[in-house]
Amino acid sequence: QVQLVESGGGLVQPGGSLRLSCAASGSIFTLDAMGWYRQAPGKQRELVAAITSGGSTNYADSVKGRFTISRDNAKNTVYLQMNSLKPEDTAIYYCNTDARSLRSPTMTFRYWGQGTQVTVSS
Repeated sequence: QVQLVESGGGLVQPGGSLRLSCAASGSIFTLDAMGWYRQAPGKQRELVAAITSGGSTNYADSVKGRFTISRDNAKNTVYLQMNSLKPEDTAIYYCNTDARSLRSPTMTFRYWGQGTQVTVSS
């Protein structure tokens, strides 16, 4: 199994910045794509940003130019640098990864973290 633990959420004023981290652990064989999703109250979960194992990135239009996703493969960690935050960025942010475990190295499963709250408010 693969476990994901997010950190770095909190309360920030509009225009401020936060950096989220998500560390993967467990019986990891490979970590393929990693990403960040968010879910605001009363809304569906949506993709914020994703990054492949090779470093290719994809962003939601609403965060392009403000958020940057990166990963440290040696640390099995993905980051989300969030700048110029807006009240509409308020949500629970979830990390996920498509991974293969040592127990099932030929099968890819999607794993999710528990989420971290980001609140943008003055």
